[in-house]
Amino acid sequence: MLQRLTIPVTAFEQNCSLVWCDETGDAALIDPGGDIPVLEQAVRERSLTLKAIWLTHAHIDHAGATGTLARVHHLPIIGPHPGDQFWIDGLPKQSQMFGFPQAETFKPTQWLKDGDEVRIGNSTLQVIHCPGHTPGHVVFFDPQARHAYVGDVLFAGSIGRTDFPGGNHADLIHAIKHKLLPLGDDITFTPGHGPESTFGEERLSNPFL
Repeated sequence: MLQRLTIPVTAFEQNCSLVWCDETGDAALIDPGGDIPVLEQAVRERSLTLKAIWLTHAHIDHAGATGTLARVHHLPIIGPHPGDQFWIDGLPKQSQMFGFPQAETFKPTQWLKDGDEVRIGNSTLQVIHCPGHTPGHVVFFDPQARHAYVGDVLFAGSIGRTDFPGGNHADLIHAIKHKLLPLGDDITFTPGHGPESTFGEERLSNPFL
């Protein structure tokens, strides 16, 4: 079974997720936006072996530490979808604009597309392409744990912004209603910011859906 720890990072309080296989101790970081020492300490404290970085999308608060972490720890970068190439190319400019430490650009080891799978230890997650917040945004769904890592697609009581370059409100709503909510009301999810929720709760009460 895949275990998870939510680690808020950067001034944006972005939810970086440390996920690991409880049978092998292999781990991945989902959306390491910054605060590298904090992330490294969380891995060490649990005696885990960091194997990969997974990205839902390439905004600075989600991807800012990716290049450095991958270089220092020799990690593959998995994701996002190629639609976010221009956001990756612009990471140094994003870091200056928002007062982040200088971000290193990078080339993903593997781009992701709808229907792909990612694996850590003995756990396999499904990749769901959910454009709208960014063109290349993906979601990682763990069918065994009935949990999704949704980045900035969906929040408790809200949805992702679509006013950034490449954003599209209609695409975002379509992805939520036709790709995520049908997975089941019981699915819990970790959003990019704020508390966890369930797809059922959002389907019933989210004012934006």
